[in-house]
Amino acid sequence: MDRRKFVSALGLGLGAAALAGCGQDEKPAASDNNAAGEKKAAGEKKAEALKWDLVTTWPKNYPGLGTGANRFAERVNAMSGGRLTIKVHGAGELVPATGVFDAVRSGSAQMGHSTPYYWKGKHPAMPFFTTIPFGLTAWEMNGWLNFGGGQELWEELYEPFNLQPLACGNSGTQMAGWFNKEINSVDDLKGLKIRMPGLAGEVIKRLGAIPVQMPGGEVFTSLQTGALDAADWVGPYNDLAFGLYKVVKYYYYPGWQEPGSALEVIINKDAWNSLPQDLQHIVRSAAEAENQHILDEFTARNADALKQLVNEHGVQLRRLPDDVLMALKDTSDKVIEEVIAGDELSRRIYESIVAFRDASMPYQEVAEQAMLNSRTLVLKDA
Repeated sequence: MDRRKFVSALGLGLGAAALAGCGQDEKPAASDNNAAGEKKAAGEKKAEALKWDLVTTWPKNYPGLGTGANRFAERVNAMSGGRLTIKVHGAGELVPATGVFDAVRSGSAQMGHSTPYYWKGKHPAMPFFTTIPFGLTAWEMNGWLNFGGGQELWEELYEPFNLQPLACGNSGTQMAGWFNKEINSVDDLKGLKIRMPGLAGEVIKRLGAIPVQMPGGEVFTSLQTGALDAADWVGPYNDLAFGLYKVVKYYYYPGWQEPGSALEVIINKDAWNSLPQDLQHIVRSAAEAENQHILDEFTARNADALKQLVNEHGVQLRRLPDDVLMALKDTSDKVIEEVIAGDELSRRIYESIVAFRDASMPYQEVAEQAMLNSRTLVLKDA
């Protein structure tokens, strides 16, 4: 609550208490008793607990992603004192992984946890709020959403779909993916069936690969059977959990396609507007807390998981060649220009992202990037 409103409300409350004290020897009239009873009944009705469903794109209790949705729900339950309780459903329990957006939009579930680039068929700008190739890191994405106008643009994009979006997690910089052969040139991408969602799928298509869209739960089997030749999932933490190292050995970086991949909580706008203001604040605060928690978890777990993949499971870690990265960047620019060419909102969102990234880069070069480079220099032989 705004401090001024709080002070005003407090003053009114004290004044009411004082007036009540002056007449405490008088018995209330029957009409007063009736009014008091009505107020009590109304208060009890208002305090009745709300029970919401949250559907997710992730397998039930999946590390980092599914467990993040669970923690978000637990935060809301605890902070609201049980006034708003949220039940989390994994992919396929109430709706398929790809049905989260429509389920929340229609109101068959009040909330969903996913990532925006799965909904690119709804609007061309949807992927921009997950990530863009060679775009914002997780820290920059948070800065853009909170201080660069990103949240306002996100709400404008989702308004026609009757949805309220909130950031609720980020996996950080991802890996370029798992491949069943070495990639030494752009030609090596040709003909490969690669699980790669979002704008990056169109980029690799232009370079001769065959992008495949599928939920994460199908990736392992598809690599095992040869239905896929390569796959971008997330990063070491989640990729280890899926056991992808058992069927593919070449693991490529950097994650050009997902430099900082944001997760979202989407809320049916009618349900959101029905919440009292304090519960809206609680939901926002829970999402903000989980947004940071998931990023912290991936930062810690990815380091351990990468060590296991390489040292214990014999994974071959490879860097994409410079000429491949340049081809990916050039093609990404062309794809995005086509996406925004016919849509004014898409162009405004993209230009806002690029402006924030370009403004951030000079500082990052003398701050985090310079520090990381210097740390590598002084510690590599230690």
